[in-house]
This record gives sequence, structure tokens and C-alpha cells, in this order.
Amino acid sequence: MDCRKFDEQVVRLEQIGEVAREFVLVRLLRIAGADLNLFEFDYDLTWAGFLMNAEEKVYGRYGSRDASGPDGRLSLAGLRLAMERALDAHRRDPKAKPPRRLSEPLLVENYPAAQRRRRQECIHCHQVYEFRRDQLQSQGKWRKDQIWVYPLPENVGLTLNVDRGNHVRSVAPASAADRTGVRAGDVLQSVNGFQVASIADVQFGLHRALPDGTIPITWLREGKTITGALDVKPEWRRTNITWRPSLLDILPSLGLFGEDLTGEEKKALGLTEKRLAFRQEKRVPKDLRMAGVQAGDIILGIDNQLLEMTMEGFLGHVRRNYLVGEEVTLNLVRNGQGIDVPFTLR
Repeated sequence: MDCRKFDEQVVRLEQIGEVAREFVLVRLLRIAGADLNLFEFDYDLTWAGFLMNAEEKVYGRYGSRDASGPDGRLSLAGLRLAMERALDAHRRDPKAKPPRRLSEPLLVENYPAAQRRRRQECIHCHQVYEFRRDQLQSQGKWRKDQIWVYPLPENVGLTLNVDRGNHVRSVAPASAADRTGVRAGDVLQSVNGFQVASIADVQFGLHRALPDGTIPITWLREGKTITGALDVKPEWRRTNITWRPSLLDILPSLGLFGEDLTGEEKKALGLTEKRLAFRQEKRVPKDLRMAGVQAGDIILGIDNQLLEMTMEGFLGHVRRNYLVGEEVTLNLVRNGQGIDVPFTLR
């Protein structure tokens, strides 16, 4: 089901049982007017839910996605579990208050880029990222690593159960989670100090973590609570961002295209069978032609990276790892000779 169908089903009480009757269900259709210090979530999502009390204490979050599609990490069973855990926390302390917010309400319409828009023009959630990037760039504070937000659990080696978002389905060998001692079947309790009942909760904890260092984590195994720390390295946040609408204007679209070389053709060039190598078709976009790329050139990669992938995989690699305006070197072969072509991504 797509996110619109999911959104429709959320408000049908019979789909999530009696637990929904314990909540006041409120649907916000606009990001304008909402305090971003409170409603802090992945603004590129199609749908996101907050589980909170009247004091604005957020017990948990629900809503996630990845590049494979908008609904692969959503389920009504997963939402129900998150709601049940929020109810448990609320019953323990029904008047729990949120941490004190030190700043005034942060409204998307107050960003300079938002104020340059036409009056009454709708502001979409993903534009929070766009307006924020615009402001940081104008202040000279924007960095490329800021595009990797709300890292997936898989970035630290965790694959979680969609219907039970705090249950570990598998752990990638040699990953941060594996080194910490998390195992399949464990139940996560907290990540970076935030209680966990959904994939969204895990992502929020990871999002709030430092770019490198350690991330505290607790989990339950056979009734015992275990405490550890995820040791993450620089660039651990990186993932496929090509689905994010907030980045469409800064992700490059490289106009190279052609047939992958056969295994025999690669062997003749001294390349392994899995090595990237494709022959540029007759049509060469003007910007690439002016840079020096010709029809029939054999494309081997970019920036002298040893890439094992197909032509389609290569174009995705460029979109995932580079931004518009970056200077790169295209590596190719022409008439048996290696050639490096400097190029500015567009």
C-alpha cells in the first residue's frame, strides 16, 4: 500500500484495535505554523506520526522509508506496537513534561527563503530542508555531510522487524551493532538515550548522534537489560538519498549512457568481469561533448575509483555520492588509451 492508503487506514479504528480509542487522533495537513522544535522528524517523508501527551511530551514516533519505496517500512501492526508502548509510558506518568526548549518556536515560514515565496503559496514538508540549506549556505555554514539525515538502522548493521520496530531481525557481520554484541532476536530499549518502539525511534536516536564516536544503546535479551555503545566511523550516515524530494535540485544527472561491455571485451582491456565498463552511445549531451567525451568512448568510472557495477549502477552511484557543481574526473578509454576528462557535474 502507498502512504496515502496508509494514512487513510490509520484513522480507521478497527484497523488498529482498541488501542486507538485511547488516543485523540489529530491530523496536521500543513507544516506552516507548526513548531519545528517540537515536530522534529524526517521532513522528506510522505507520512509521519507523533505519539505525545497534552503537555507536548513526545513518547515516540512512527514513519520511515528508504529508496526502495515509501511503504516498505510501514505497517499497521508496527504502528499499533508503537502506540501501545506510548500508552504504557503515559500511564506511568500521565503529566510528563518534555525537556525545556530553550528557544522560541521555530516556524518554517520564518526562513528567509520561505518569505521570498508568493503569498498563500503552500509550503511542503520537504521544503524545511531546502529553506534550512538556503539559510546555512547564505551564512557559509552548510556542509555536504548535512544531507545524510535520519540514518537507517542498517547503517549501523541493524535490520528491524517492520511489524515490531524494536525487534532485531538480523545483524550484519562486522557492523557496529555486531561489534557491540547485539544479536538477532534482541529487543532494543533505547538508542542514544531515546526510548525505542519503532524504526522511526531508532532513526531519531541515530539522527541526534554525533558524526563519529560512540552511540549508547540498550537492549533486552532473555529478560536481562544489556548496555553497550555503537562505535561508528566517519561517513557512517551515508545511504541512498536519491528518493529525497528536498535534494532533487542538488543531485546530479550524468548524461553518460550506453551498453555494458561483454566479459570478453573487458578481458581484452585487462579488466575483471565485474568491473564497470560501458560504451558511450552515439548521442553525447552537449556539456559532456564540450568537456571532451566522444561517442564510442569506454567509460570506466569517476575519480579513479575501482567500481564493480553496471552502467545503471554507475549513474546511481554518481547521484548518491556527488552534488551538482562538484568537480570530478571521468575515466575513460579511447582507441586503447586511457583518458581523464575533467567535468563539472550538473
